[in-house]
Amino acid sequence: MEPKSFLKTLSFLHLSLVIGLLLFSVIAYSQTTGITLEPESNNVFLYIVPVIAIIGYFGSQVVFKKKLSTIKTDNTLTEKLKKYKSASHIKFFLIEIPALLSIYAFYITSNALPLVIAVCLIAYLYVQKPSADKIKTELALNPNEIQQL
Repeated sequence: MEPKSFLKTLSFLHLSLVIGLLLFSVIAYSQTTGITLEPESNNVFLYIVPVIAIIGYFGSQVVFKKKLSTIKTDNTLTEKLKKYKSASHIKFFLIEIPALLSIYAFYITSNALPLVIAVCLIAYLYVQKPSADKIKTELALNPNEIQQL
């Protein structure tokens, strides 16, 4: 993996996930009629979605930090970037799955709560956009590695 193309590849993956979730949301919204704000006590989705969303949100942060902590400063830049990419993929996955579940729950129930949760998760995923500055900070790169990136 070449360090110069690393950021482009990771950014493309991130953008693809965000656009896919947005398209799925728009399709679900356009297919749903009669959106309701009233909670249904017998609908299990309205209880599962917030719990899964919270687990995904906090889990993505914890797992990402834990994966980054395994990166040693004496590793080569290529090794650091591979581990960073792996950690980022897991973080994106742990945010995307609850968002997909939320959109699906909205589509099935026509309740606005899962849609609001999905929009929040999509916004959070968008904020996680990889950048050179984030990579430099999170990996604590030395000046030589920064120049290679």
